[in-house]
Amino acid sequence: MKRSSIITIALLTAGATAFGQAKLVEKVTKTGTGLVIPYEKYVLPNGLTVILHEDHSDPLVHVDMTYHVGSAREEIGKSGFAHFFEHMMFEGSEHAPKGVHDKITIGNGGMNNGSTNRDRTNYYETVPANVLENAIWLEADRMGFLLGQVTQERFEIQRATVKNERGQNYDNRPYGLVSQYSSKNLYPYGHPYSWLTIGYIEDLNRSNVNDLKNFFLRWYGPNNATLTIGGDLNSASTIKLVEKYFGTIPRCPEVKPVVAPRVSLSANRYVSYTDNYARLPLLAITYPTVPNYDKDMAALDCLAEILGQGKNSVLYQTVVKKQLALQASAYQSNTELAGEFTIQMVPLPGKTLADMEQLYRAALDSLEKRGITEEDMAKFKGSIKSQSINRLQSVEGKVSELAQFQTFTGDPNRVQKEIDQYTALTRQDVLNAYNKYIKNKGAVIVSVLTKGGNIAAAKADNYTIDTTHYKAPDYGYAGLKYKPGKDNFDRSKAPALGPVPVTKVPLYWTKTLPSGVRVIGSENAEVPVVTMNLTIPGGRLADGADLSKAGLSSMFAAMMNEDTKNYTAEKFAAELQKLGSSISIGNDVDGLVFRVQSLKANLGKTIALLQERLLNPKFTQEAFDRLKKQRLESFKLAKAQPAAIAGVVFAKLNYGADNVLGLPEAGTERTVANITLADVQNYYNNYLTSNGAKVVIVGDIKEPAALAQLGFLSKLPSKKVTLAAPAAALPVAKTKIYLVDVPKAAQTQFSVGYGNNLRYDPTGEYYKFYMANYPLGTDFTSRLNTYLRETKGWTYGASTRVSADKYAGGYLFSSGIRAPSTDSALVALMDELKNYITNGPTAEEVVFLKKAIGQGNALRFETGPQKAGFISRILDYNLQPTYVAKQTAMLNSLTPAQATAIAKQYIQPDKLNILLVGDKARILPGLQKLGYDIVELNADGDPVEAK
Repeated sequence: MKRSSIITIALLTAGATAFGQAKLVEKVTKTGTGLVIPYEKYVLPNGLTVILHEDHSDPLVHVDMTYHVGSAREEIGKSGFAHFFEHMMFEGSEHAPKGVHDKITIGNGGMNNGSTNRDRTNYYETVPANVLENAIWLEADRMGFLLGQVTQERFEIQRATVKNERGQNYDNRPYGLVSQYSSKNLYPYGHPYSWLTIGYIEDLNRSNVNDLKNFFLRWYGPNNATLTIGGDLNSASTIKLVEKYFGTIPRCPEVKPVVAPRVSLSANRYVSYTDNYARLPLLAITYPTVPNYDKDMAALDCLAEILGQGKNSVLYQTVVKKQLALQASAYQSNTELAGEFTIQMVPLPGKTLADMEQLYRAALDSLEKRGITEEDMAKFKGSIKSQSINRLQSVEGKVSELAQFQTFTGDPNRVQKEIDQYTALTRQDVLNAYNKYIKNKGAVIVSVLTKGGNIAAAKADNYTIDTTHYKAPDYGYAGLKYKPGKDNFDRSKAPALGPVPVTKVPLYWTKTLPSGVRVIGSENAEVPVVTMNLTIPGGRLADGADLSKAGLSSMFAAMMNEDTKNYTAEKFAAELQKLGSSISIGNDVDGLVFRVQSLKANLGKTIALLQERLLNPKFTQEAFDRLKKQRLESFKLAKAQPAAIAGVVFAKLNYGADNVLGLPEAGTERTVANITLADVQNYYNNYLTSNGAKVVIVGDIKEPAALAQLGFLSKLPSKKVTLAAPAAALPVAKTKIYLVDVPKAAQTQFSVGYGNNLRYDPTGEYYKFYMANYPLGTDFTSRLNTYLRETKGWTYGASTRVSADKYAGGYLFSSGIRAPSTDSALVALMDELKNYITNGPTAEEVVFLKKAIGQGNALRFETGPQKAGFISRILDYNLQPTYVAKQTAMLNSLTPAQATAIAKQYIQPDKLNILLVGDKARILPGLQKLGYDIVELNADGDPVEAK
């Protein structure tokens, strides 16, 4: 592959302010054919690295502030500080108190967030271009002026929030603690990767506000940070803003690289634990490998794909396809100090974890016998090229790449270099990596056991962590002092917003083919990628014809991903992968959807494969039996997840067991058991048609070229398909609590609301209700999230959502609440609902929602898939492009009184289904004091008979 040529220059910027003159050290421009993200790189005297990327394709900017500090800078007894501090950075700063950050970003149609991993913490905003200076001001203020706002009260609230996050993402989900057990047994005691980024609860409990202040002073300085800004900006004026707001912020103490010894295991370490939620056991095998950007990184990534990713993988062929395991996968992860090669396997009934280990060893034997093939390499390289291009569809993706490369390598210009590394990979490189890191090497082997299960660990635990040689690192926390920078301007005054940029609705074209297929398309030439969706009538509503076989449409979609008459499923997948393309088939409410993604150069070959998939399926008994068995076992996994239980049971409460909308899309154990291979063939015979079919195509393709690719659709039969509309939602006569018991659950999953018959209408009642609900529960600043998370610390997040399609709608409050606060949170929810329908939103909240919704289109029409979603709605609902202007008019004319009236019409606290999935023994006594009728249900939503 030809590498692009670049121009690299180093010079001083002219006209810099006195606050801290930025030095331009590199400028990269695209002048060749390779993949390059153009940028300018600066360094301020205080050490801040700044990378600017101009991209005027959309009127928005993305700002990323990455600090080179993560959980690897922690120590035994003080885990979780890096992630905890990420939360504290959203608690306000001296000149932008708590809430200002959200009001400026979200309140002007943007978004903001942050993330922490082992090696870095980043904070980011995507905002309309006129908010750029404000975003820079906000990031600078919390870098230089944070600690005055770090109070004990806010510390306690965020500590509770972090505990809830741990409960939701780790403690309260099946297999959530696998990585914790793997890490602490893989790395030496005290190694910075031997604990999870989120830390241990006991460490969070013993931490104090001064610990966090010292963490900030030690690591959160400009000389340990990279500020990357991309989008609709002018580099010359943007660097002056950076100089102004960041230039006086003092450096933190010198930051030296973390040094950790390379891990190597002389023997297998067997460990086990019992999972409170898992219904099926799991075996996880983890080998130590190489850090990110190591010369062997690409080879290990390729090896993981060959061994355990996709239908062609060795584990799929030797274990899953032969119905010996429900799941078997492999993946390689690379971080700054080390890498991990992990295999995970979930046995099917009749197989043990010891069997899984034996099957894995046999799979390695199979790998050695088959070797590494040229097709393996072609598939892997095709995928890498496609992934690299697709990551650059959004300005956020481009900025994230630049920030990542600069933080960990000092060279932002690595996109093409990394592609070249993967392109140059050979079969021998992969085989060498296998021999060096996997074959006959020691691993940590974790057995995840189920409560009351009769499956034993793969082998008895044989490893005890040695804690005797740990020496706590001296990170230099002593004597740190908070010294805000001194400015000659008033930093307390937020910058004025620029003119609101005009966001243009994507241009599109429409066509009806001779076959009757309706087509809508939009050209988007930013990256050489094409996205296409083909929808054929059917989907979930087709299941309504025979509810005893609910899930048939989903099973049919799965079977359409298997063999065709001219390709095995494996060969088909291989051909797609070599092209860097994907074709997936799934269900919509009233359609079977073929989703296609392709590089522009390979679209013709990809469409030929789509034609094969569509017109020449081969439904075999072997594939059907395997998929059916896997699906029946997967229901057990779902019943181990409170959120999944809530989704199934809440639908049943709202629509009933005799309504297709009241049943899971995948069906139930009872209904799937009734489905036969003949049913799958009959579905194809009855529902595959061009009559009523729709195509959405977006990307680097013009209308004539797009239409030329669709001629094969004329080969579909043109039969009329009639889908019966689902029955109406069940009325709620009286608010009741429905309780599903999950013993020892750390959180209670709330689903509160109802189903209704509100249809999607972007300029009608649906949109009115959406606007009226916004201040109550739509975004992070909403009343419910602010109270339940930011004020009380009871949850990681809470929201209310208005939903609607062509057939039905609904209203839902959803949250995972810490178990001891279940009754208090329910009281608070009901009080807020009653208050809101009585008093409605304030005038200030209505002003906020108008800007938040009205200026958000810059973020909604950016990428190809986003544009596809927009024009798809136009086709689905026969909308005129002027509907966006009508929405704007409705939004601008909304008054608090109107919003209150709409809320009162649709939110009725005395007619709600309150579904709580949690630990009955812990939460029932408090709930019984609230005066509601309480009905206990099982995980299928059926009443539990009193004992």
